[in-house]
Parts: sequence; structure tokens; C-alpha cells
Amino acid sequence: MTEALLSARALTKRFGGLAAVNDVTLDLWRERIHAVIGPNGAGKSTLTNLLSGDLVPTAGEVTLGGRDVTGWSPERISRAGLGRSYQKTNIFLPFTVWENVRLAAQSRTPHAAAWLRLAGGVKEANARAERALELAGLQARRDHVAGAASHGEQRQLEIAMTLATDPEVLLLDEPLAGMGTAEAERMVELLLRLKKDHAMMLVEHDMDAVFALADHLTVMVNGQVIASGTPAQVRADANVQSAYLGEDA
Repeated sequence: MTEALLSARALTKRFGGLAAVNDVTLDLWRERIHAVIGPNGAGKSTLTNLLSGDLVPTAGEVTLGGRDVTGWSPERISRAGLGRSYQKTNIFLPFTVWENVRLAAQSRTPHAAAWLRLAGGVKEANARAERALELAGLQARRDHVAGAASHGEQRQLEIAMTLATDPEVLLLDEPLAGMGTAEAERMVELLLRLKKDHAMMLVEHDMDAVFALADHLTVMVNGQVIASGTPAQVRADANVQSAYLGEDA
């Protein structure tokens, strides 16, 4: 098997005496969705923040594309090939769908003074933005104001903005949160389309979606991993049944 696109080894984050993430190891591979589940306060979002550079680990190591990126800034890690979404949708509400995605694409323009040029003239950025819109299934909504879009469309837009930066690894923090059935189904279809070209880590509470999407599951409780394996293996794990899934062991 080829090298994992993103790896964490013995990753730990302490806040005073509290270990929010404690000795977590995982690998993310292209064409695989790795879901991280657990109750509120398990350390899932903290883990995501450590992988993306939003938090600096107390101990452990993160590698991206074979490079040690431990302690790098979020911007530097993003430019190295990692994209992420947040629990709270992070878009420019007054702008159109197209303008949001194009701005994200322009952030990858290599010319130092690119921001001085007219946005419509940045051909490379426009091409990336068009591709991201197509991947996210938002071409028909391109001229709509983002703030008027449905919750599900706004979450799609955030993913489109992430795709416009050309990531190889996607970290998605609760992308289905607050969605109705139809919107959740569209999001599941989108993530399955993206799987072919990306390594993905999914933090999600919707267990139906998790078991429909995940190739590998990691279960966290109180900052620690209590089980990791295929969905079938995790379902059968007595510790998981007792601590999280609410089933009799």
C-alpha cells in the first residue's frame, strides 16, 4: 500500500491538567473515508484542530504528504495540501456562490501581487473555481447570494471553497449537522464523489451517514481512542457498544 497522505502519531493536547486528546494515532489514505466518532467532549474537534494546525500539539507528530508539519501554521498546512470545514459554516454571506468559490481559488494564485489584479482576469483561479463548483454540484446556484441559500447548500458551498484550494486531504467537521433527510442524502452523495481523489476524515454524529460512508472508524471517548477498525469491527466491539452506541455488550 502506498504511503498515507496524512498521519498522526501519539498526538496529544493538554490544557492544564486536562488531556483533550491523548496519544492518538491514525492514518488517512486516498480513496478512503476515515470517520471519527464519539460523544460530545470526546476530543474529536480538538483532534481536527491539531491536524489542521489550528492547535499546536503538546506531544506527537503530524505528517502530510510525507513531510513533518507538526507546529506549522494553518495557512502553511493548507498550502501543503490540506483542506477543512468547520462545525459552523464559514462563508461570505453577502457574496454570490461563485464569488465565494473564486475567492478561495485566488488564495492559491502563486503571484505575490495577484490580489491587485481584477478577479475575472485570474484564469487559473477561475478554472479551479469552476471545477470546484462542478464537483460540489452548485453550478446552477452560482449567481445566487450565499446568505439566501439553504443550510445544506451553504455546507456544500463551504466544501466547494475548500476544493478550490486543490487539497489532497479533507477534514470535515460535522458536515451533515442540522440537515434534513434530503439535504443529508445530497451531502452523502457529494462525499462519495469526492472520495475518489482525496483522503478524507469525517467527524460526524449522524450514525446512518457514518456507516454509509466510512471505510474505517475511530471511536474516541474522553480524548482517547477506545476502538479503531472497519465499521463491522467497531459495531461488534463491546467497549464501543457500552460507551457510545448504547447497546448491551
